[in-house]
Amino acid sequence: MKPYFAVACLVAISCLAAPATAAPPPPATRDLVQSFVQQEYPGLFELYKHLHSHPELSLQETQSAARVAEELRQAGFEVTTGIGRHGLAAVLRNGQGPTVLVRTDLDALPVKEQTGLPYASSVTAKNPAGDEVPVMHACGHDVHMTCLVGTARVLSHLKDQWRGTLVLIGQPAEELGEGARAMLADGLFQRFPRPDFCLALHDNAEYAAGTVLYTPGYTYANVDSVDLTIHGVGGHGAYPHKTKDPVVLAAQIILGLQTIVSRELRPGEPAVVTVGSIHGGTKYNIIPDEVRLQLTVRSYTDEARNQTLEAIKRIARGQALAAGLPETLMPEVKLAEGFTPATYNNPELTERLAAVFKTWFGDGKVILKKPSMGGEDFGEFGRTPDKIPICMFEVGGVDPEAIRESEQTGKPLPSLHSSLWAPVPEPTIKTGITAMSAAVLELLPKRGD
Repeated sequence: MKPYFAVACLVAISCLAAPATAAPPPPATRDLVQSFVQQEYPGLFELYKHLHSHPELSLQETQSAARVAEELRQAGFEVTTGIGRHGLAAVLRNGQGPTVLVRTDLDALPVKEQTGLPYASSVTAKNPAGDEVPVMHACGHDVHMTCLVGTARVLSHLKDQWRGTLVLIGQPAEELGEGARAMLADGLFQRFPRPDFCLALHDNAEYAAGTVLYTPGYTYANVDSVDLTIHGVGGHGAYPHKTKDPVVLAAQIILGLQTIVSRELRPGEPAVVTVGSIHGGTKYNIIPDEVRLQLTVRSYTDEARNQTLEAIKRIARGQALAAGLPETLMPEVKLAEGFTPATYNNPELTERLAAVFKTWFGDGKVILKKPSMGGEDFGEFGRTPDKIPICMFEVGGVDPEAIRESEQTGKPLPSLHSSLWAPVPEPTIKTGITAMSAAVLELLPKRGD
């Protein structure tokens, strides 16, 4: 565990401390939140359908950002757009008190939707290579945006219940791992009130709608994309002795890479090295000059990340030397742009919010979830010199009947990034808004305190 992750800012320690079991919220506050969520849901469902059917690729989120910005203005927030390209920040000041930042992502994926929903996306757009591709909110960012707007409406209605400052942000390019870094570089924490806490939620494609999931500590992984080019000496497939075959060398390197996690990292240290793409050759009887591999590398700690990346370089070079290749033909290992750092949920903050969720939803609906090897650039907001405590929790999005059917038949549920993934809107959105409203109300003092 990194020391700067393990220890929150000294100024925030007293704010984070909480009893093991949170006091139940005043019935009037909880009833007001639930009443406002119920009242706002029909309009929010229409917003959700619009966002779902109008997805935009990363770095192209102009209309999504404009729609969210307008919704937040109507909720009484002061909105600034164009932060880190298509990002936005909305501020609501409500007296003296802490500042809480809540983030949503805006972008969608190049996936062709096959859910069959009446509001399914039929959008296409040009990707960075200039190819026309289908676009879909296959990761649930449409749910996230809807929950942000719903939370804004609820907390604007309830200004007499809290004091402090609320900063809501819409972040572009999460799927590229670039948007959080771009907003921070554009002065997010300098141009707007500096947060004492940063919060976010994510939909979950494995748990039932109506549940809330939390993970103290590391919750999402470091994500590196690695391009590995293996050189050789090509020639005729009938005369392999006159070549240095990069296809065989690629196979040996791939097998060697599988020993990094099992034999080089400390047992129990989570990491993943996956070769997702291999390309080489043009014809049956031609040994090519090179083979290209693409890897995804996942880890939690900076130490494990560095050790794994160095091992990839060493194994590739070692196998090439064993094959008799000269220095001029050593493999090339390059990190692609867009490294996403691990997301580390401040443990004290996360446990504090989990206790709150249990008082609002009941113990059975609040689930301690194991860390994931997925990537999420929300972690950037906790890695600045301020070391602001952050927490991303999840809300289940699956129909409970679909879970039972999957358990009985063995048929897997659609995952995030699947063309078939679509959360059950009503309980998922309502749970997300209620949970985020409860979290913010926990962190901002009550009026009169």
